[in-house]
Formats: sequence, C-alpha cells, structure tokens
Amino acid sequence: MVSPSRPWFLYLLECCDGSYYAGISTDVQARFAAHQAGKGARYTRSRPPLRVLAVREYPDRAAASRAEWELKQQPRERKLAWLLQ
Repeated sequence: MVSPSRPWFLYLLECCDGSYYAGISTDVQARFAAHQAGKGARYTRSRPPLRVLAVREYPDRAAASRAEWELKQQPRERKLAWLLQ
C-alpha cells in the first residue's frame, strides 16, 4: 500500500532587515524555527527572520519548486500579493 504523499508549502518570510525570503518545506513551522536558530539558509543566517508572511500549499515538491522560482522572479512589491492570490 502506497501512503499518500505529504503536501509541500511555499512560504515567504520577513527578515530583520525588511527583506523577504522564499522557500519550500513540508513543515513550515519547523523550517521557520530552523531559520531562526541559524540552521536554515545562508541568507537567513545573516538576516534572521521575524515572521512568516504567507504560505501556499502544493501537491508535491516539483510544483512547490516551480512556484518558488516564479515567486523569486517577482519584484519585491508583488511577492506578498502573488502569494496571497
């Protein structure tokens, strides 16, 4: 029996310098805690995140990765609006 796959999430963080960081994970809260502890991406080690701004669910890692790439192509002022669509 095949177990159902877990959904993946695209998340957008606000960092301490006001910048945004986008990433994907199956557990956003655990990933956020890792970023805050300095164990996440290099970007968030030098700019600790303050809060999760938005999260969007995807059926699999490939879909979440494509969405992350699309989000990163957006200008800063459109990133949050894109995720909240």
